[in-house]
Amino acid sequence: MLTLLQSAEQHATDPKAKQIDFIQDFKNAGFDISDWIDDFVKGANLDKNNLVAPNLQELLGNLKNNLTLMSRPVIATKGVGDKSLVKRCVYWEAFLNELTKQGKLSLDKYLNSNACAMGTKAFNLLRMSKLGMPVPAALVIGTHYTKEPKSCFKELFSVGLPALELTAKMRLGDPKNPLILSVRSGAPVSMPGMMETLLNIGLCESTLGGFLRQTGNPRLVWDSYRRLIATYGEVVAGIAPNFFEDALDTLCNGTDERNLGFDELRALSSTFLSLYEAHALEPFPQDTKEQLKGAIKAVFDSWHSKRAFQFRETNHLSNTLGTAVTLQRMVFGNSGTHAGSGVGFTRNPTNGEKRLWIDFLLNAQGEDVVSGRRNVHGHETLENLMPEVWLLLQKYTLALELEFLDMQDFEFTVESGQLFMLQTRSGKRTKLAAAKIALDLFDEGIIDKREVIERTLDFTQASLVLQVLSNNSDAAKISSPLSAATTACSGIASGEIALDEAFAKARHALGVKVILMRQDTQTNDIAALEYSSGLLTARGARTSHAAVVARQLGKVCLVGCQHLKINLVNRRVIIGQSNLSEGDIVTLDGNDGQVYFGSLSVIDRPDTELYKRVEKIRHNHPKVHSKKVVKTN
Repeated sequence: MLTLLQSAEQHATDPKAKQIDFIQDFKNAGFDISDWIDDFVKGANLDKNNLVAPNLQELLGNLKNNLTLMSRPVIATKGVGDKSLVKRCVYWEAFLNELTKQGKLSLDKYLNSNACAMGTKAFNLLRMSKLGMPVPAALVIGTHYTKEPKSCFKELFSVGLPALELTAKMRLGDPKNPLILSVRSGAPVSMPGMMETLLNIGLCESTLGGFLRQTGNPRLVWDSYRRLIATYGEVVAGIAPNFFEDALDTLCNGTDERNLGFDELRALSSTFLSLYEAHALEPFPQDTKEQLKGAIKAVFDSWHSKRAFQFRETNHLSNTLGTAVTLQRMVFGNSGTHAGSGVGFTRNPTNGEKRLWIDFLLNAQGEDVVSGRRNVHGHETLENLMPEVWLLLQKYTLALELEFLDMQDFEFTVESGQLFMLQTRSGKRTKLAAAKIALDLFDEGIIDKREVIERTLDFTQASLVLQVLSNNSDAAKISSPLSAATTACSGIASGEIALDEAFAKARHALGVKVILMRQDTQTNDIAALEYSSGLLTARGARTSHAAVVARQLGKVCLVGCQHLKINLVNRRVIIGQSNLSEGDIVTLDGNDGQVYFGSLSVIDRPDTELYKRVEKIRHNHPKVHSKKVVKTN
């Protein structure tokens, strides 16, 4: 495309230029832009066959803008060693590099503008790919399409998707060699779990055979198909997820769904298709382009969802930012015993310890980990079963910190023993962790003194404390916890049991502290979380989206309490051997992962050594004295 656009530009600057004779060149290269040009000419009220140089220059400028948002990220995230697309789509990269060399473009400004246009998810994929990490081929649809999602389809199907198919060497809907896609949101700022994701787009009755020929794995084929039907039904068609979950639970009969064979998953897919048609009042879409359109529109629409709006309101984010949508070639963590998906932090987000903090699930897709509906394993499973992958992951996560100059929250998938990096962003953390991480990054030479001072400027001694149980607490209660769970965010929280947002809001309005108890850690609970002092769930991972949000909000969070049973009809819970009612008081110990009956005494334990390090780095720095320090609790 470098040659194509350079030739087109030369033609456009020719005062004698009278026609668009470069359209055929684009067609020959696999990019049909004729419909797009027809729209441009019609909108500008011009004669397509009688265009003069200024018209062509305007047209080319418009085309470049679309290629920036549509094609360029495909190149950038093409995957290690794949050069197939560079000759066709490298123009905009070369153009920007040349302007930078000539001093006509600020690289920092360019990077920021692209993060805004592409969303941080796609932009960080671009940066990981440039670091040589294994990133599946991807394509981003820019944030400006949030206002009118359908307007992206013409460019997508004429320019963007063909480019992605070219680099992936697969085609969407191809019965013999189908391209299977993930469709993910990606705002300019991190909004974990607030918008939708759809996986396995492109599977249908006509592509199942081709997918089987690609993988040789019938269980993977039917597992992925039933996942698509259920997720598409929930996100696009608006079907309540419990219809699909109940059918799955009935089939599993108390066993792990990963033990289901391909024949059972094939039968489940058939059941899901019937459920979809019964509740959506139309069959599941078998046209893969229609599937993709529905997925893209649903992801864009999720920017306007209640939970996304509440998150932006809580974090003082603009509603005008919009989200990008990233299409990426699927890699399958549910492909067998040497596969899986994981989410991790390059350092412990609760205390700042320099150690990988990972949740991993064998033979599973990424949504199983982040959705909060599954219990997971730590890094030991990955380390023991796939030591080469574990070593490579450590190498990549170190490179991420050096590139992004901060602790990172990352997602990865292992497909048939091969590691793929799917996302990275700055990780949410507690205040104690934030101070320690900033100081450690400085000591390690990753950030400079000015940066560490900026990051620790608002911390006071009163804010760098850890709440712990007092020695004066009831010894009998401490010696007999109700149950144990996995710590996702440290500290101590006591309050009345609340089983939904309405109860939590009502009690909070009266000044009563509450502990939210839920079956899963889901981001739909963000409003209820705001009214609560802590969160306890029966299922879920430390790295699930809701746990990440709880950590950001400073809420004590325990997940995966296997002895917690919730009865919403009777408004009662069973924790271990104790039968409790909504409104009863419990205490969560986020330090030791214990749940206690009643309210226990708490003390603040200041981290004096950490604060001494903060003070030492601030010493004699004038900015500390000139800025008002906000006291936090």
